[in-house]
Amino acid sequence: MHRFTLLFGFVLVTGCTNLPPSNALPSPTLAPTLEPTAHPIETTPARRSALPNPSSAAWKNVLSGFTRPLALMNAGDDRVFIVEQRGLIWVVNWGQNNPQVFMDIRDRVSDRANEQGLLGLAFHPAFSENGRFFVNYSNFNGENIIAEYRADANRSLGNSENERVILRIEQPYANHNGGALAFGPDSYLYIGTGDGGSSGDPHGNGQSLDTLLGKILRIDVDTGESYAIPHNNPFTDGGGLPEIWLYGLRNPWRIAFDRTTGDLFIGDVGQNQWEEINFLPADSNGSINFGWNLREGAHYYGGGDADALVDPVAEYDHSLGCSVTGGVVVRDPLMPTWQGVYLYGDYCSGRVWGLMQDEHGAWLSAQLFEVSGTISSFGEDHAGRVYLLDHNGAVLRLEPVP
Repeated sequence: MHRFTLLFGFVLVTGCTNLPPSNALPSPTLAPTLEPTAHPIETTPARRSALPNPSSAAWKNVLSGFTRPLALMNAGDDRVFIVEQRGLIWVVNWGQNNPQVFMDIRDRVSDRANEQGLLGLAFHPAFSENGRFFVNYSNFNGENIIAEYRADANRSLGNSENERVILRIEQPYANHNGGALAFGPDSYLYIGTGDGGSSGDPHGNGQSLDTLLGKILRIDVDTGESYAIPHNNPFTDGGGLPEIWLYGLRNPWRIAFDRTTGDLFIGDVGQNQWEEINFLPADSNGSINFGWNLREGAHYYGGGDADALVDPVAEYDHSLGCSVTGGVVVRDPLMPTWQGVYLYGDYCSGRVWGLMQDEHGAWLSAQLFEVSGTISSFGEDHAGRVYLLDHNGAVLRLEPVP
């Protein structure tokens, strides 16, 4: 059975062409009751025996009017940045009237295929000092480009003219582009790549250690002309490409580090039946094989054998949705009973699940919410407040219910 090979595995409406210049763009709408974020309070509560009561929190619409938003990031201050698939990055400074365009790279971003576009954004851990940030986008040759830019002296605008391409990844097909970027607690840049597309991974990229496709890559962007390989990457001495950190992935759509523990969560989009969440503890040395295309989720798929495949910590079948959207771990100090809960969702059904380990280390996962719209991403601000992006244009924030 051939699954729709479109954005995250489903049909979307493609963007228009001949877009106006950024100064003619209609501005998204900022809700009038928002307040600046509080300073984060880092805590690691004891594990609990059950997920929190979903009635103790609710999703509030705080922004609207975006065009196909795909990511929400913070740069270590009170602002948030919204990535639009067509190639725009907006900055939201709470207290000002309207979001502003931070950078416009529509002239080099291709979103002609539904899974292509401006797919990822990550700010350097020292962004306030060096102004460096990184994006992942599809160019007009169908390649995935990892590029570095620098912001102006006030860190209020990105300069689209100072692009420095650090990695260029060829894509055999137009789908399964991955796109996630994140700096880990080790200050290395982590990159999520899809298996190259089509259906069923026809080139075997997920299991191959001779390609960057179907992987989580780990590189050092603070050393060398473009990047360097961290000394403890698993294949620095051979056996695979040295950039590879994790493999056996189909289309990792959103990765997130727990800001308190350093653990890594990966949402990996399934093929015909199973959507999955993969987990990597902070003390891992990498070289983990999550199984694609030998397995879809924890289930047999493609034949063949491999040693030490690691099963997902959560999965759901297509009776509950069509395509997983990886989320974030709640560390909002205003929501103490939600500390350590990883929230993830489904693009098609709007279901949102919570995932956590209980006091015995067993994984608990349950549906907690169902929102209208299509869940394209989750994010968090500097204070730890959690956001959900609707691909139709809205941004919601999780807030405690009095």
